Amino acid sequence: MKNNCDVIIIGAGIIGCCIAFELSKKGYRTLNIDFQPAAGAGSTSNSCGNVRFYYSTRDGVALAYESAWYWHNWRKYIGVRDDRGLAAYHNTGSIFIKNQAVDWPKVKANFDSLGVKYEDWDLATLQRKIPVADFHSFYPPRRPEDPEFLAPSGSWLEGACYTPESGYVGDPQLATQNVECAARAAGANFKFNRRVTAIRCDSRKVLGVTLDNDEPIDAPVIVNVSGPHSFKITEMAGLSESNNIKTRALRHEVHVVPPPEGYRPEEDGYHTNDADIGAYYRPEAGNMILTGSVDPACDPQDWVDPDNFDNQVSESQWKAQVYRLARRIPALPIPNKPSGIVDLYDVSDDWLPIYDRSDLGGFYQAIGSSGNQFKTAPVVGGMMAELIDKVQNGYDHDASPLQFKLPHLGHTIDMGAFHRNRKINRDSSFSVIG
Repeated sequence: MKNNCDVIIIGAGIIGCCIAFELSKKGYRTLNIDFQPAAGAGSTSNSCGNVRFYYSTRDGVALAYESAWYWHNWRKYIGVRDDRGLAAYHNTGSIFIKNQAVDWPKVKANFDSLGVKYEDWDLATLQRKIPVADFHSFYPPRRPEDPEFLAPSGSWLEGACYTPESGYVGDPQLATQNVECAARAAGANFKFNRRVTAIRCDSRKVLGVTLDNDEPIDAPVIVNVSGPHSFKITEMAGLSESNNIKTRALRHEVHVVPPPEGYRPEEDGYHTNDADIGAYYRPEAGNMILTGSVDPACDPQDWVDPDNFDNQVSESQWKAQVYRLARRIPALPIPNKPSGIVDLYDVSDDWLPIYDRSDLGGFYQAIGSSGNQFKTAPVVGGMMAELIDKVQNGYDHDASPLQFKLPHLGHTIDMGAFHRNRKINRDSSFSVIG
């Protein structure tokens, strides 16, 4: 099979599909290849789908806030009918709890500079809005086996920041399939249930890929958007030592618990980031509460082979996350049986993504999403499409990083912030917060 596409995209998660959509609109013939049976069936399907704007860097905030337009205008962005229906955006608003782990003045400065809409809630407002919660400070986060876990607290939290445009996407895979539908309408093609086993290249540039059925597919451009498998594709391209910033796969759990009696999360709940207890939580379908870890120092990190990891909820992590949430919500019922999901993050060295070209001509990278980039996928799709188009037409992105103007916010992103050879960004949270 020779010269049958312009761009091979390895991965059909939410970012891979958005890149296909944006490149197809520019006239490129794209082909997404994924070993899963459908678009978004990998780690994207188990994303919490949170849409929030607090990041540790200004560019991270800008990307996230730009993304709000897409989720609030999903039908307009997709632009075609999908018989499966359109993914729903739950505009709950998001609460960012102020505590010792949070540099609130920095967050506020980033919000103010970018025009992010927010409300500054004091403790009394926080207590009135969420009467089921105890807003004493329990910092630092601990695990239940810590003898200080249940130590009483004599201090109160300061309050919170509330962003009314935030929320979550309850069905991330459907959202991905919506983008797949739009991409197909624009001319994109997809190949599922196939693995890339080789990336063919000469000394300067990519030539194509070979699949697990020995099928060769040629293309002058290959994009690595393979999520937790990104480091394996990087290795396959012979670029493991080329990037200064590396990626690897981190096993991660989220859990689902019932709410206190009389509290209905789907009506009264918010998406909440609560570093004081080391957790995030939001409403879940069926008036349940979904909770996950924001990677506090007390929680172990389980780096794994993405093709061989334990996908069952562990009792120890379930207890850690649910019991910490019960400190915040004292009347929280504790189920006898753990319930939740286990999947993988594609984590970079500084938990910030790589959106870049590579040292191999025609090979591009949208990797290191670190569990925090689902929301930005439509923006990243446009940004990567512009990068690919310009570099393929001679632009030297390494000498002068591309400046990408966000179409709705108007802010310009310096893509050098996401360069493969950047120094580790010490402003990062080094967690899923980004």
